[in-house]
Amino acid sequence: MLAVTKRENVQGNAACALGAIAAGCRFFAGYPITPSSEIAERLAGELPKVGGTFVQMEDEIASMAATIGASLGGVKSMTATSGPGFSLKQENLGYAAMTETPCVIANVMRGGPSTGMPTRPGQGDIMQARWGTHGDHPIIVLTPASVGEIYSETIRAFNLSERLRVPVVVLYDEIIGHLLETIELTTPDDDQLIDRKWASGDAKDFLPYADTDDLVPPMARPGDGYRVHTTGLTHDDRGFPTQVPEKAEHAVTRLLDKLDHHAELIESYEAVMCEDADVIITAFGITARAAHKAVKNLRSQGVKVGLFRPITMWPFPEAAYKKVTGNAKAIIVAEMNAGQLVLEIERICAGKPEVHRVNRIDGEVITPDELQAAVKEVMS
Repeated sequence: MLAVTKRENVQGNAACALGAIAAGCRFFAGYPITPSSEIAERLAGELPKVGGTFVQMEDEIASMAATIGASLGGVKSMTATSGPGFSLKQENLGYAAMTETPCVIANVMRGGPSTGMPTRPGQGDIMQARWGTHGDHPIIVLTPASVGEIYSETIRAFNLSERLRVPVVVLYDEIIGHLLETIELTTPDDDQLIDRKWASGDAKDFLPYADTDDLVPPMARPGDGYRVHTTGLTHDDRGFPTQVPEKAEHAVTRLLDKLDHHAELIESYEAVMCEDADVIITAFGITARAAHKAVKNLRSQGVKVGLFRPITMWPFPEAAYKKVTGNAKAIIVAEMNAGQLVLEIERICAGKPEVHRVNRIDGEVITPDELQAAVKEVMS
């Protein structure tokens, strides 16, 4: 299949659904929840066209379980939700991480906590996306900031999930999810789509969690005759539970190391006018779009300010961040929560440069004017 490009006026959530189809997703299990429901609605219509399956489950817990089950059955699979539903998915999300089951989870953030503000935007799920499930576990979180990027990052989410056998979260706020933009929908060609590494060779020698050079073991395709034992318990390379300290440590360490091993593949960010910036705004999602406008306005006034936008939120692009912000005098972290990403930035910077906060938790977006005022206050 060759790449095909067409221009369409698309809503953010619809772009997520179309990106999933383009990436080869053929199974979706979900439960309606504002403001992500359009993803499920669009996939309910699109999946049957390509021979896929859509299932509305009885709740968010079952949705995550069905997504994992379909993936273990050999199908590219995803689910979608918002904050309260994402909370319910966490136990099974940990199971996917432990069993190294490829899957994609879209989380369209709204105001919280609890049921919060279903129709208002928020950015309060950053730490939940990384640490919501218990234990030391690998996960990749992508944070698109436009409709076009939702489409392309959803495709990238499937590619990363399949290649690295890890759950990938596509995390964006309600504004981006409901935004309408004219974008180019490029259907990837076959060479741009990644399928998981399938087991080959003699079945009697197969180890479902064997060490490999890339730290990603091959998966057994159902029906190919390979013996597989799948459990959320800490397991050895055969997949059987173990509490032998050396084997337990090795199993969990490999899960974490495989992301470090493939950091260049995972990492993605945007740096805007940061080379000579005295102040660098760090933001993502709709807040980054406001920050981009603020940077443009301030530059026109001769103020040296830049923007660092993580596209891969987790693992955070720490080395790149240190390099980009190394000569800045101050950093402003802008986010629609009480302060989450700022905790990671403060850890990375360790007091140099100085880190300042701009936050909103009232369901309203942070505006360019607010950010311009914050920059001028920091520089005064």
